Amino acid sequence: MALRGAEEGAQEENLRRTLEPHKDATLFLAPARVGHRKKMNLKSERRGIHVDQSELLCKKGCGYYGNPAWQGFCSKCWREEYHKARQKQIQEDWELAERLQREEEEAYASSQSTQGAQSLTFSKFEEKKTNEKTRKVTTVKKFFTASSRAGAKKAEIQESKSPSPSINRQASIETDRVSKEFIEFLKTYHKPGQDIYKQCKLFLDTMNHKRDLSIEEQSECAQDFYQNVAEKLQTRWKVPPEKVEKAMDQIEKYIMTRQYKYVFCPETTDDEKKDLAVQKRIRALHWVTPQMLCVPVNEEIPEVSDMVVKAITDIIEMDSKRVPRDKLACITKCSKHIFNAIKITKNEPASADDFLPTLIYIVLKGNPPRLQSNIQYITRFCNPSRLMTGEDGYYFTNLCCAVAFIEKLDAQSLNLSQEDFDRFMTGQTSPKKQESDSWSPDVCLGVKQMYKNLDLLSQLNERQERIVSEAKKLEKDLIDWTDGVAKEVQDIVEKYPLEIKPKNQALAAIDSENVENDKLPPPLQPQVYAG
Repeated sequence: MALRGAEEGAQEENLRRTLEPHKDATLFLAPARVGHRKKMNLKSERRGIHVDQSELLCKKGCGYYGNPAWQGFCSKCWREEYHKARQKQIQEDWELAERLQREEEEAYASSQSTQGAQSLTFSKFEEKKTNEKTRKVTTVKKFFTASSRAGAKKAEIQESKSPSPSINRQASIETDRVSKEFIEFLKTYHKPGQDIYKQCKLFLDTMNHKRDLSIEEQSECAQDFYQNVAEKLQTRWKVPPEKVEKAMDQIEKYIMTRQYKYVFCPETTDDEKKDLAVQKRIRALHWVTPQMLCVPVNEEIPEVSDMVVKAITDIIEMDSKRVPRDKLACITKCSKHIFNAIKITKNEPASADDFLPTLIYIVLKGNPPRLQSNIQYITRFCNPSRLMTGEDGYYFTNLCCAVAFIEKLDAQSLNLSQEDFDRFMTGQTSPKKQESDSWSPDVCLGVKQMYKNLDLLSQLNERQERIVSEAKKLEKDLIDWTDGVAKEVQDIVEKYPLEIKPKNQALAAIDSENVENDKLPPPLQPQVYAG
């Protein structure tokens, strides 16, 4: 956060630095009042990604950089708005508590007035109701008083006594190294250095007892601590401004190295869920090409290809850092490599309209791990003055814009039809790749093999789709044939119904004695003739 005692001249200087974030490349940036949007309209023939640079600034018009996590405000304006909303919420909670207490007291008084008419069998019930009423009123009062956390603190003290590995584990090698460096650095400040060290130790102890607070409340504690120490360095200890900035960097490094495991992607937030959503989204957009984003970078140039690789390495390396300032340094190095790649490709200084599309392409190509968690961690616990002005603030704001663009990217953003966009997103097809005959001889063999494998996979995908289609057609034909045969059999049965006739009497043997048929001649007897 900018110091409250900063003069207007310093603010003008910060704004000037805001509009000149890169020393090696000329950025055509301008405040909102200059009419930058009119300039972009003159280049309407270019189908690129354009963001008015005034949209990167605080929407309250203070001249500092805003942040999507702060609803477009800078750190200073956001805290002012946050405190106003918090005070309003506290006032509403007080009014609600008082109203509930009055209702409880009225209900209790009403029940007491009719107590004489009740039978003795209800005495225990009334006593229980009275105790419950007292408990509710006490609970409401404690909830809105400073002593409401007494129980939680007692629980924390009991928990701290238990052998929890997250609290009692040995300090890591990096933590020990940072602590030694911090102590050596404070020796150069003599008396102020001792006070700074005491303030930092007190802050760390306070944060250890505030684990039950939300991450937003812990962030506010850290921001208050930064502001208080910076003001004391300037007013009480009369430290020069350049030494104040160095001291604040070392203080941030010391306390955040120790607090990192507790405040980075905590389980009480949905940071991990956002990380997985962004990672899944970037994987689904693997087919996006530089041409679709109008990226002015030619990766066939070896120097440009090296710059792109370095930019991707830097943005991925951000996750390995523990200090917010070090994470910002990775973003700054990545951005400078992007500017160099654009400058080599175009053979002229890069512009802001070229930077943002290229940054989006780098993020899509690199798919940095835990991207949202890192952005939230920087937003919550970085020294806010670093996010409001200078190179780090400019590049970080652009990274937030790039992530927001990726989350909302659609067919219109890429100048595609909705049908093509849906087919690319579902993996039914991929944009046409470059033919191998037109490749430069300097292209890596691995890249060529990758494109050949992608073409082979595309062909296999088409064959599989045809097989599935034919299988479905065969299944339908079998079902239709079965239904047709069953219908024919049913028609025949209905046309020629089966009739069962009664059983006929059995015929008598001709040689048997048939009493009923006595009119029949007797059976022939053999006759003997004399010869």
